[in-house]
Amino acid sequence: MFQSNSGVPFRRFLPVMLGTTLLLSACSSSKEVVDKDPVQARYNKAMADMEKRDYDNAILKLEGLMFSTRATPLEDKVLHNLASAYFQSRQYLLSAEIYRRLLQQTPDSPYAKDAQYQLARSFEKLSPQFELDQEYTVNAINEFKIYLDQYPAEDTQRVASDVETYRELLKLKPDNAQYKARYEQAMAELSEQSPARYANAAIATLREKLAHNRYSIASQYARLRKYRPAAMYYDQVIANYSDTVWNEPAWIGKIEMAEKRSKWFEARQALEQYLQHFPEKKGKVDATYRRVLRKFSTP
Repeated sequence: MFQSNSGVPFRRFLPVMLGTTLLLSACSSSKEVVDKDPVQARYNKAMADMEKRDYDNAILKLEGLMFSTRATPLEDKVLHNLASAYFQSRQYLLSAEIYRRLLQQTPDSPYAKDAQYQLARSFEKLSPQFELDQEYTVNAINEFKIYLDQYPAEDTQRVASDVETYRELLKLKPDNAQYKARYEQAMAELSEQSPARYANAAIATLREKLAHNRYSIASQYARLRKYRPAAMYYDQVIANYSDTVWNEPAWIGKIEMAEKRSKWFEARQALEQYLQHFPEKKGKVDATYRRVLRKFSTP
């Protein structure tokens, strides 16, 4: 029997040596796997941050993976999660940029549908108050329309009905805080249940904002006694946003601007068109109509 120098039989060391060898071999093998795919390891760490809602750290990791995963199976996953992290951290301009990049670089990705929807929602989040420039509002409408063209609507009637109800109530009382909260809650629920219906509802709301913007510009010109540009903006509301609550006030503004400019034929024509569209509001323009007709009868 072999013995060690200390006199202990060598066979007693064999299990220990074998176990140590196997452990070192396993560690070496594991290290080789990690070394072979460090990109996947970094992506997994980013996903762990996403699950913890640690979006700042997830963003740092995913930004570092954008170029190393180009034209690989991870490309669309990295872009989709990076855009989502930006969106969740309210960096909507950046989320819009990355969602668009995903659609351009990986148009056949299974994430393309969600990317198109979230691209529209990013611009919707960027849409400012009606008084300000409405570039992002227009972008949101266009992107929602693209989404609707590409993907059919799902049916969630109850929530869609709630959205419509509170939208109409807000038209009557736009400053009602309870209506606003209920509308936003219904829209959030609709977003989760039916993106297509949400898109339709969002387009309607955004169009109201655009109409309000044009109407407010017209009103400002009117207050400055710049009646011609005021009339032009009222015409924009009438021509482009007849489905909004600002259509009827725009007709009134158009009539008033024609009267202010002594354009009696235009005023009479606008009055007659107004009455065709809103016969129930005849009493609102009776005095104006009589005043305009007197101008025609004056020698």
